[in-house]
Amino acid sequence: MSGVFLIGAGMTPFQRAALADLTGLAREAALLALRDAGLPAAQVGAGYFANVLGPQLTGETTAGQFVMAALGVRRVPVVNVENACTSGSTALWLAVHGVQSGEFDVALVVGAEKMSVPGLGLLHGGSKEIETQLGLVMPASFALRARRYMYEFGTTAEQLALVSVKNRRHATHNPLAQYREPVTLAQVLGSPMIADPITRLQCCPTADGAAAVVLASSKVARLRRRAVRIDASIQCSGSYENPVDLARWETDRRGCLLAYERAGIGPDDLDVVECHDAFSIAEIMHTEALGLCEPGGGGLLVEGGATTLGGRIPVNVSGGLLSRGHPLGATGCAQVVEIVQQLRGEAGARQVLGARVGLAQCMGGDQAADAKSCTVVVLSV
Repeated sequence: MSGVFLIGAGMTPFQRAALADLTGLAREAALLALRDAGLPAAQVGAGYFANVLGPQLTGETTAGQFVMAALGVRRVPVVNVENACTSGSTALWLAVHGVQSGEFDVALVVGAEKMSVPGLGLLHGGSKEIETQLGLVMPASFALRARRYMYEFGTTAEQLALVSVKNRRHATHNPLAQYREPVTLAQVLGSPMIADPITRLQCCPTADGAAAVVLASSKVARLRRRAVRIDASIQCSGSYENPVDLARWETDRRGCLLAYERAGIGPDDLDVVECHDAFSIAEIMHTEALGLCEPGGGGLLVEGGATTLGGRIPVNVSGGLLSRGHPLGATGCAQVVEIVQQLRGEAGARQVLGARVGLAQCMGGDQAADAKSCTVVVLSV
């Protein structure tokens, strides 16, 4: 994908911030991104704001206008985006196409979520869907997927738990992660069972936080030494046709293949990956979809150390959702921020040496044995 660059990135700590408000979190991340880009708010040609829970909690469906106005971004198109866990990366996908079309030269993408709210639960979200009525909320859905994967490929409970061990170890080097203390295999397996075989330490924590990126055309980006090229930005949704292969998300595989085709690369060209690990089984299945291992080999991949920092293909060196936390609307942007820092060589103790090509993958929602949404972004320097 030629002509679209990422020139600024910013992110708040992901944590439980009871006193923070949604607009304040979003504004903090956006200002960091604009400062990183070296651009004033007045140069932004369009704004995209991603958020999931705001409408249910406050009744406000167009918070993006408040956020952009607070930044001084006015009299330009502002788009509000909600697409489950992929909300932030879907907003980025829209912004990429806006810049690529020539409609504007600079776009600001902000993803933010406020989740530290007393009594926050399912509210009314999804209550009319048959999956929710049957109790197939996210932990149960991923647990069913894990059991199927274990049955078909012999993946063990220990291999699932090693995803959490690895990502917590990575998070010790990420000052923005919510949980930075390492955990042992015994601790992960011994933590309370949420939905067999997934224990509490294999589930992502809720969090408050925001992440933002600034996109620009080649005309704006050409003089910026730290610009990162966006080689592919893919968003796709499922067919929901009761697939025979219940041990995989069809949309996940399709999205990854489309991203490789668009970027003109393959799995062996990747240096670093951030993928959706809301539950431990998710990382195992997503690494398979990305072609980082043979079918059914996700458990062996993590067990053998290939996905650890210093391994063949480091995955979730930020600590992932399992350690960083999962403020829904912010996660897709946060993954991209991490890849940008890696490609710029700015990741400190968690830096993947010599990283030149990175990929961020995110999954949103689950329906009829498939993902509701999948986004894949490939970036390079």
